[in-house]
Amino acid sequence: MSRRAVPIPDGVPVLSQGRHWNPRSGACFMEMASFLAGERWSDHPRCTHPVLAAAARCVNDAVEDATRQRLVIMIPEVVGLNPEDPRVDAVLAARGATEALPVSSERAQHALAVGLLAAERTLTQLGDAPDEPGVQMCRDALAAAPEAEKWARDFIARAGALRRPLRSHAARRLVALSIDAIAEACVPDAQDRLVRLLRACIDDTKRFVPPAPKPAPSLQVPWESQLGRRRPELSGS
Repeated sequence: MSRRAVPIPDGVPVLSQGRHWNPRSGACFMEMASFLAGERWSDHPRCTHPVLAAAARCVNDAVEDATRQRLVIMIPEVVGLNPEDPRVDAVLAARGATEALPVSSERAQHALAVGLLAAERTLTQLGDAPDEPGVQMCRDALAAAPEAEKWARDFIARAGALRRPLRSHAARRLVALSIDAIAEACVPDAQDRLVRLLRACIDDTKRFVPPAPKPAPSLQVPWESQLGRRRPELSGS
């Protein structure tokens, strides 16, 4: 699948909340992505990483109608954005929790802190160093909420959690929790925060896209050398 941006044609449906049976009844963010990708009409297209797609669906449904139209310009960017690197799940989960933690209720903060610890552990298990962006993001977020971190570490010690890596379904749940927490937060810029979160998730995912292969070097002999060659003259008998 090409990662080149696909222009949105005139006449496509305006983004709206929820799932839609067909384009005539409307479209959400990921349904529009399935349309641009040439896939079957769905809000779970194969062209986009599952956790990123979950973030897009949740943001689409959480924002107000006027704000939702600001998401349209991002849709072409998720078409074909489905890297196979296992760290993507943990990084996107960490991104959501990081953005939600400062504005969430105490109860939500506890769950988000547990998720951040799980994401940090997963990234470390997958070989990321402490100064890698994903690990550093987790540590910075937890350092800014010490009470939530303490509660999460105490909970993990009692429950014996975090023995396995953060799986895709758990990452999707953490992203959904984060977006709900931001949408319900008593802050005046909740809508802007949700738009910025989706923007950050797309950018995070792009970091794991392998670079395009370089063209193979030409093995053709330069024409100058071809012209410079001469057939050996036959010596007389």
